[in-house]
Amino acid sequence: MFENVRADLRAHGGDWGAQGFWVLLVYRFGRWRYGVRPALLRKLFSLIYKVLFKFVQIITGVELPCEVVIGRNFVIDHFGGIVISGYARFGDDCRIRNGVVVGLKNVSEPIAPVFGNNVDIGTGAKVLGSIRIGNDVIIGANAVVLVDVPDNSLAVGVPAIIKARQPAAKAPVE
Repeated sequence: MFENVRADLRAHGGDWGAQGFWVLLVYRFGRWRYGVRPALLRKLFSLIYKVLFKFVQIITGVELPCEVVIGRNFVIDHFGGIVISGYARFGDDCRIRNGVVVGLKNVSEPIAPVFGNNVDIGTGAKVLGSIRIGNDVIIGANAVVLVDVPDNSLAVGVPAIIKARQPAAKAPVE
């Protein structure tokens, strides 16, 4: 747990005051408590987790349940209005901003999106349903993504239109 907390702090620029870091600190505690033995002690830690989860949710406006699977260097860039389903999965080096919803498309189908590595989710985006978001993907601000997004793509609009990302322009060599 402590190695993950140190990595989360580095991912948030070493800023102990970053509210995204607070959310991840409670998240890491929630994941850690599953391995606590004996069961009575785990139940005590579960109660503490539930209180901390609700406190952080109220203070930051971010709902990140400990059931979500997240990779290394997950960054909550701006806080507020973020709701992530417990069924979601994120790869490494993902970034999320305020107003983002990652969740179920239908309540009767409890399957949320699975994200690859290096995914950047813009402000206000909604990513819903049983879909896969590939590696090196940018999801634009306010996009509504309801379909799979392949690797190296850009998803923009309502509903989202998928476009191939242009390779970064190289500076001329002199």
